[in-house]
Amino acid sequence: MLRFAADENLNNDIVRGLLRHAPELNIVRIQDTELSGADDPAVLAWTAREQRILLTHDVTTITRYAYDRIRAGCSMPGVIEINRQVAVRVAIDDLLLLAEFSLENEWEGQILYLPLR
Repeated sequence: MLRFAADENLNNDIVRGLLRHAPELNIVRIQDTELSGADDPAVLAWTAREQRILLTHDVTTITRYAYDRIRAGCSMPGVIEINRQVAVRVAIDDLLLLAEFSLENEWEGQILYLPLR
């Protein structure tokens, strides 16, 4: 199963809903780590070390730094950008689908946008 990291700006209702429906899901909130308040490059470096896909609402800067890592040849296990307009239930359903049916390392070097189409 995929390993996730929830960015500090991610709606915590999504995290709670994910864990309610899949308590075995491996998800860490950035604010619960030593990275609380860290900048985006530090968060992406940590997710790479920890092999966690980053869940975020931050489409303005995370994407740029993620592509910078890819261009530099650095590991980037994946970013899932969740549009703030997406209903919480839809985000939870899409993330559960990805967690259940994605292969390990399938999202390496990729940025995925929710909702899934």
